[in-house]
Amino acid sequence: MAVAIVDYGMGNLHSVSKAVERLGAESLVTGDPERILAADSVILPGVGAFGDAMAHLRESGLASVVKQAAAGDQPLLGICLGMQLLFSRGEEHGIHEGLDILPGSVVRFAPRDAYKVPHMGWNKLEFRQPQSPLLQGLEEGHVYFVHSYHAEVEQESDLLAVTDYGHPVTAVVGRGKVFGMQFHPEKSGELGMKLLGNFLKLTR
Repeated sequence: MAVAIVDYGMGNLHSVSKAVERLGAESLVTGDPERILAADSVILPGVGAFGDAMAHLRESGLASVVKQAAAGDQPLLGICLGMQLLFSRGEEHGIHEGLDILPGSVVRFAPRDAYKVPHMGWNKLEFRQPQSPLLQGLEEGHVYFVHSYHAEVEQESDLLAVTDYGHPVTAVVGRGKVFGMQFHPEKSGELGMKLLGNFLKLTR
């Protein structure tokens, strides 16, 4: 089983690759469109700013490759910024078009006295759709977040899990074989590895 980890210059590639290998799959860190589309599944990681990431994806030609993967049979997982890029638009330092695979916007946390931005640390997941293959057989638990922006889904059916940070915050999304996790599963202990494992089980 080969998992393509998309290298577009803005991802936490090493830790994601090692997590995939610990679960018994082959990880291919690559920016080669042919290798990405030939893989059994695809992971889109990401750290940094939404607009910069989309610029890198477009300039490298990988935006269309990721959209092609999402439209095909390959399971696709966006992690952290990679999840945010799946949405229609992001509002970080201006309005930027996203991959538009899932309808919705990525917006900044509203300032609240009791809650710091960025949201950083361990927060508990609350499953909205525990029957999802990504969540199946798992118990709600804590995972590790680092983000200043969060996704607002337009269709509730795409929302698989939330966490509470002054209000319900999108934590896991999914539609068909396309999924996203706002947190870092590779840094989230046993639950994070089980979530990644469930994603890998979807691989053909």
